[in-house]
Amino acid sequence: MLRPFSGSDGQASVELVGLLPLVVTVAFGAFQVLAAGAAHEAADGAAEAGAIALLQDAEPRAAALAALPRWARDRAAVTLRGRRVEVRVRPRGPVPALTRELTSSASADAGPKAPAFR
Repeated sequence: MLRPFSGSDGQASVELVGLLPLVVTVAFGAFQVLAAGAAHEAADGAAEAGAIALLQDAEPRAAALAALPRWARDRAAVTLRGRRVEVRVRPRGPVPALTRELTSSASADAGPKAPAFR
């Protein structure tokens, strides 16, 4: 039996199709924010590991890279400036221009060189 046409038939489907781009955009944004946070935490830990290596007269670049998670090692740059270790980590993401903008950096200072005891 045929029903008379009602104005609300299919309205939920139309609303879903209309909201789908917004839902995808919000999910994508949340993913990028979480990835940027993970990159910042990785950079912070790696910079600290590099500074500790300096204090122990070890190789700070190698220590900083070893402290990074596997996904961040090829996305990281370690720079030494005196006794300061700086680490920059670019987060993962499908849009390279956006991940470049969200690159996190952290630094740790090993302090002044300790005097040698005689």
